Amino acid sequence: MNPQELFCPNMDCPARGQKGKGNIQIHSQKDQRCLCTVCEQTFTITKGTIFYRLRHAPELVIQVLVLLAYGCPLQAIVQAFGLDERTVRDWHARAGKHCQQVHEHLVESTVHDLKQAQADEIKVKAQKGTFWMALAIWVQPRLWIGGVVSPKRDLDLIQALADKVKQMALCRPLLLAVDGLASYVSAFRFAFRSKFPRSKGETGRCKMVAWQDIAIVQVVKQRVEGVLQVERRIVQGATGMVERLIQTTQGKGMINTAFIERLNATFRQRISALTRRTRNLAQQAETLIAGMYLVGCFYNFCDFHKSLRLKLSVGSFGHRWVQRTPAIAAGLTDHQWTPAELFHFRIPLPRWKLPKQRGRPSIALLQLAHQWAQ
Repeated sequence: MNPQELFCPNMDCPARGQKGKGNIQIHSQKDQRCLCTVCEQTFTITKGTIFYRLRHAPELVIQVLVLLAYGCPLQAIVQAFGLDERTVRDWHARAGKHCQQVHEHLVESTVHDLKQAQADEIKVKAQKGTFWMALAIWVQPRLWIGGVVSPKRDLDLIQALADKVKQMALCRPLLLAVDGLASYVSAFRFAFRSKFPRSKGETGRCKMVAWQDIAIVQVVKQRVEGVLQVERRIVQGATGMVERLIQTTQGKGMINTAFIERLNATFRQRISALTRRTRNLAQQAETLIAGMYLVGCFYNFCDFHKSLRLKLSVGSFGHRWVQRTPAIAAGLTDHQWTPAELFHFRIPLPRWKLPKQRGRPSIALLQLAHQWAQ
């Protein structure tokens, strides 16, 4: 237990969310509790993790969640560990919510020069109807950008996914590869716009201006008389820019959606409800979302990808391969995360701000704000 790696979780504390400030001290080694010297409140070291107020050992919880993240059936886990099914489902929901916060903090809150992104949707069988899971991938580092779950395959689903891609993208030349669904074109055109400031003296709403150098391509697959036909379209953008972006992100090849299809296969393999012929039907959208973020975080932070490895020269001894995860290739981290590191990760709290009050704040309050709000 290292107090320098912990921060105060009290939202009313001026030192909340700040590490290495010397305000965290060990309160009880036996009970695993720490003390914040600023607000003088104690807290357990599991606060902010999935292990908060759990009675089972963290090692057991991690083993169960790793099995769930790699597609092990829930009933097999129940029989192997002698656990109650409701307990395993609760751990799965906790892990999914935690992984969603980690993904939103580390992936969705950053912006990059994507160059090429691909999107697709998966049909999920449910007990009452169906669900649709739309996913997107950043091609060059094979990073899972995010996903959206909806009971309908409509424009709202595709628009929510397009907004996630736009949130991470810098205004640079970008290639968007999708299938033949017409909603993708309208959703991406609507998402990749920015407000143009009004001129002096003008009133009314700001004008929305489309981003330059946004290319949209489609791969339409049809089976005619048992023969698969593939049509590749450039819906928007110049042919030269499309070829240049493909060469930069893929190295070779042509217009395709192979990278998102491989990601779909990974999700189908690890989430039983996504399997094409399965009897394990999805019951609730929340469970499906939890599984999506759990698998997605393991895919981004914990799994090495052979296509991302780098060749490192070792002098006269030849070379060796340096393995990388998508998060390493995207510059989000510098090492492969272990499952324990993922589930122990604490989301930083927002910095403390001076509370709003009537009148002029006191000198002591201003000094406190200057000391801890920087």
